[in-house]
Amino acid sequence: MFAGKKVVIFDMDGTLIDSVGVWNDVDEALIARIRTDGQSGTGNVQADRDALLRELADAPDPYRAYCAFLGQKYGSTMTAKEIHDMRYTISNHFLENVVDYKPRADELIKLLKSRGQTLAIATTTRRRTIDIYRTRNRNIMSKANIDDYFSVIYAREDITKMKPHPEVYLRVLETLGAAPGECLVFEDSLVGLEAARAAGIETVAVYDKYSDGERGQINALATWRIDDFAEAVAAAERE
Repeated sequence: MFAGKKVVIFDMDGTLIDSVGVWNDVDEALIARIRTDGQSGTGNVQADRDALLRELADAPDPYRAYCAFLGQKYGSTMTAKEIHDMRYTISNHFLENVVDYKPRADELIKLLKSRGQTLAIATTTRRRTIDIYRTRNRNIMSKANIDDYFSVIYAREDITKMKPHPEVYLRVLETLGAAPGECLVFEDSLVGLEAARAAGIETVAVYDKYSDGERGQINALATWRIDDFAEAVAAAERE
C-alpha cells in the first residue's frame, strides 16, 4: 500500500475525521429553525445534500445554492444568505467540540510523518472550517495538530471545480512536484475516489457508514479498501 509512495494525501470530512454525521445534525437543526410548513421530519438530509452538491459542483458557491434549496423545500422566507449564515452559526458548536479524528487516524499520520513521507490534505471543505479544526477543535489539536503534520492543505476556495473533478489532486501534485505514481490518496466517498483516480493516483477507500449507499461502486473503484485506520497502521508497520 505505502511502498514507493512519497506523498500521502487525505480527504478530510468522512475520511481523516469523523464528521459527516455531524453535518447531518447541523442540517437537521437548521431545517427545524427555518421551516414554516408546519410539518415535522427532515427525510434523508444527507441524500439531499450529496445529490445537490454533485449537481452544483461547478457553481460559484454550491453551499449557498444548497441553502437556497433548503429554504424553498421547507417554505422559508429567509434569503439564501440568511440561511447560509444560520448554518454557519449552528455548525460552530459541532466543529469545535464534537468533530474528532477517526480512530487511529492520528496514529497513522504520525507514523507516516516520522518515516519522512510528505502529507497533504485535499478537500472541498471550506477554509474557515479547516481553520476551526486547526486552531479551535480541542479533540484534533490534542491528538495531532494539523499544522504540525501536513505540508499542503487545499480547501474549497483554492479550486474552481468540485470533486469528482480531479483539480484539487492535480494542484497537490503540481505544488509538491510529485508524479501520480509516487502518491497515495485516502478517500471515503465515491466522488472523492473518482477525483483521485482521474488524477491517476492509487486510492484507499476508508469505510464511512454514510457512504454505504455507494459502497459497491466505491469498492470497485478503490485500489485498496480498509474498514478502519487500524488496518492502515498495520500495513504501514509491515512495509
